[in-house]
Amino acid sequence: MNYEVSLRNINKNFGNFQASNNVSFNIEKGKLIGLLGPSGSGKTTILRMIAGLENPDSGDIFIGGRRVNDLPPGERGIGFLFQSYALFKHMTVFDNIAFGLRVKKVAESKITERVNELAELVGLKDFTHRYPMQLSGGQRQRVAFARALAPNPQLLLLDEPFAAIDAKVRQELRSWLKHTIHKLGITSIFVTHDQDEAVEVADEIIITNHGKVEQAGIPVEIYQSPKTPFVAKFIGESVQIPDLTIFKGFDDYESREGILRPEFLEIAANLDEMPNPMPVTTEKGIVHGTYFRGSVIQIDIEVKGQLLRGFRGLEQTPLHEGDEAFVFIHKIYGFDGEKTKILENAAKRRESVII
Repeated sequence: MNYEVSLRNINKNFGNFQASNNVSFNIEKGKLIGLLGPSGSGKTTILRMIAGLENPDSGDIFIGGRRVNDLPPGERGIGFLFQSYALFKHMTVFDNIAFGLRVKKVAESKITERVNELAELVGLKDFTHRYPMQLSGGQRQRVAFARALAPNPQLLLLDEPFAAIDAKVRQELRSWLKHTIHKLGITSIFVTHDQDEAVEVADEIIITNHGKVEQAGIPVEIYQSPKTPFVAKFIGESVQIPDLTIFKGFDDYESREGILRPEFLEIAANLDEMPNPMPVTTEKGIVHGTYFRGSVIQIDIEVKGQLLRGFRGLEQTPLHEGDEAFVFIHKIYGFDGEKTKILENAAKRRESVII
């Protein structure tokens, strides 16, 4: 397969700090890729090396099948959207979008045509005479997006594109950006530390940690089948379990440490409320707190000295702090060295054998 972007065995050090450790991955044409990881995990360094703003110490970078290690940023066919937008305050929206085209000495008639086309695309055709200070944060981001697209780049790179926008506008722009990029069919890579953002926007996610790629794949695959303990802890809302064998139905597993997500729990006010009552492997717990989360109620409940977290529907019997409740744990992500495996409750395993 011919990939639009390929990184092969990339290494990058800043003094004693290894920002990229043998990083390799491929990106198909037209995909919207999220580079996801905590601060200092190496994701921004990867983006800057693809852009040509940093040079790898070793390894190769290919864009459109062409090795670009020795090419300057302006010759790589890249559009770059910075976190700060980097708009020119003294220029109008029209002139900001036109900037890259004028640097390339494109004819003014062509520039006018292209700017008007992009202003229409980003919903700012009536704002081209305004200056950045006269625009909202979301509008400024759209101007920066249009400017990055103006020279018809082969690849679009976005560094924390939603970081400087308030929550409500951010939600709207996520959908808009994904729709627009897919409409254009341009291969795009965006950096984020926000897993909700990555899961919602990206076609595929590449998770980085300590300069390495921990896992790559479609969002649902990464969420449901984390390959490493780091990914299991980092993705989703979870509780770390130091010894999972204390729970009924898991005492015959060799794994000790694991991760328990809210959806892995069934919390009931009484056994009759449990969808599939299994008294032998049902635990008793004490409710520590209840929190309204819109469509569900979050329940924090202590079981055998371990504080767990689960959800209950709004229509179910209310639970209150101090109440005794029943908990059935369907499964746990168990850690086996540097690998993660799904461990099912013994009652579920017996049930599947009977079926």
